[in-house]
Amino acid sequence: MLPIREYLSSGCSNSIRTPHPGQRGVGRMRVLIAGATGTVGQHVVAQALDRGHEVTAIARRPESLRTEHPRLRTFAADVLDPDAVEPLLAGVDVVVSTVGIGTSKQPTTLYSEGTRNLVNGMARHSVSRIVTISSEVADHWAHQSPLKLWVALPLLQRFLGATYDDMRRMDIVLWESDAQWTTVRAPYIRDRAGSGSYRIATDKPLRRGFSITAPDMATALLDIVERNDLGRRFVFVAN
Repeated sequence: MLPIREYLSSGCSNSIRTPHPGQRGVGRMRVLIAGATGTVGQHVVAQALDRGHEVTAIARRPESLRTEHPRLRTFAADVLDPDAVEPLLAGVDVVVSTVGIGTSKQPTTLYSEGTRNLVNGMARHSVSRIVTISSEVADHWAHQSPLKLWVALPLLQRFLGATYDDMRRMDIVLWESDAQWTTVRAPYIRDRAGSGSYRIATDKPLRRGFSITAPDMATALLDIVERNDLGRRFVFVAN
């Protein structure tokens, strides 16, 4: 594992951000990050620590997390196992879920059932806030540009539709919960150094919003965590 200072100085993390009018005057929060060893999850862990938060990182194989810090706790837990997840939510202020299966073509319930287990555990421990990652493909296509509407999104749905179908089931789980959720409709997430900035929209997909880097995605997730005006909403981000 890399110490947090070395990880941040290596260019893997991006903490450059512009405060939003809806930004809370937040102090230290206790953040549970599900999927903490993934492409985005590792950046969320590092950046959350950089912002001064206490982090509980969960993953099936947490030993692959490259970060060490006194405010970081790691646990082996599968979000599909409610008995493993529920105790870890005690004392948490907010949940960030970065779980995913990449480009798998196989049917899955990871997004829907994993999120259901998180929000059920949150309810038992009076945790209200959760931020999740979804995809533009899972959203209603009426807002999209002609290129995405007629070419990109139909192709993605055709070849990876099982993943997006479960993301839509995740939407239903969130709508039916009492949680203050925000779901990020992400474009293609690139595993490369952050650009230092990103765009966000709350009403429709962003023009030319084809991709976002993993560090910038992590920054967006944490900025959303620290805002008080995006409860029970979908948002779009891109570089």
